[in-house]
Amino acid sequence: MSLVVVAGALANKPGNGGAAWTRLSWPLGLKRLGFDVFFIEQISATACTDVAGARCGLERSINLAYFTEVTRRLGLEDSSMLILEDDSSAGKHWNDLVDLADQADLLINISGHLAIDALKYRFRTRVFIDQDPGYTQFWRRDGLAEDRFRGHHFYFTVGANIGAPDCPIPTGGIEWRATRQPIVLEQWPVATESSPSRFTTIGSWRGPYGRVIQNGLQYGLKAHEFRKFMALPTISGHLFEIALAIDRADDADVELLRHSAWTIVDPQSVACDPFAFRHYVQSSGAEFSVAQGIYVETRSGWFSDRTVRYLASGKPALVQDTGFSRNYPTGYGLVPFRTLDEAVRGADRIVGDYPVHSRAARAIAEEFFDSDKVLAALLRDVGVTS
Repeated sequence: MSLVVVAGALANKPGNGGAAWTRLSWPLGLKRLGFDVFFIEQISATACTDVAGARCGLERSINLAYFTEVTRRLGLEDSSMLILEDDSSAGKHWNDLVDLADQADLLINISGHLAIDALKYRFRTRVFIDQDPGYTQFWRRDGLAEDRFRGHHFYFTVGANIGAPDCPIPTGGIEWRATRQPIVLEQWPVATESSPSRFTTIGSWRGPYGRVIQNGLQYGLKAHEFRKFMALPTISGHLFEIALAIDRADDADVELLRHSAWTIVDPQSVACDPFAFRHYVQSSGAEFSVAQGIYVETRSGWFSDRTVRYLASGKPALVQDTGFSRNYPTGYGLVPFRTLDEAVRGADRIVGDYPVHSRAARAIAEEFFDSDKVLAALLRDVGVTS
């Protein structure tokens, strides 16, 4: 049986249920395909904190507690390891990690998270998974995050349009292979009890990264896109709710959202782990969301793994077009928009013919994002079989 090691950030993002699904769908999907799978994560000692937010050792940290609980509940507790990334990362685990790397047929390195060269280079085949198209390539052009980027044999991206004539994201001489966000469908059954007119999403106001300036162009943040659609609830008359992580410095935006009839809830209350996240998605009627400005403005084709989970749950998705409409069927189940008027019409269409949109949403997830199909295609591409 082939051994695949997946590396990604879980303990580094405690309380972020969506991020957990983004990473752990890979080992869960690979197990379904019959692979022997191991999940590893490196964490800096400076990232380890206790429940009060004070820095502490790994053993007492909320990071380790979160990692242990999530992997246990998803059946990965005996095939996962969290390690410190400094010199003490060796410790009692180093020899085990070296043996694991030497035996593995493949490393799937999500966002290049495993950056310890002494370990990474022991894997005979190394695959980089780009989850942030535009950011990744522009950073590389500027010589940033090279420790995460270098040393891979294959580079995959969820930016399906990178390399297209109308996509300004630089390839940097790399053959960027398109892949999709995998979802283990059995973890996300269709959920039918919800109000069709309740649109929700989960996210952060500004996103995890700052602005990117390239060739005199400034690529915007998610907040800039959201402001264009603030009036949507009052114009459409439907319910719009967002589980929003937002800084106190953006209180003025919070007031504008509330004035425009948005319901704002705390993501730590409704999506603090992958199971709460799943409940929140599946109790929604549909998703409404904008995207990071850089994904939209570069026409990258980026597609949210959060949206994939709405679709799989039978929840239609009304989402800002990043150029993905050239890659997936749209109109039913998946409704893209570029303008406020298009968003209003899209919401009305979903609510007005909800059962059809709900069935179409699940069908899109099954056809395009089923982990069996997505991961099998990637493995064929890199020459690894079970």
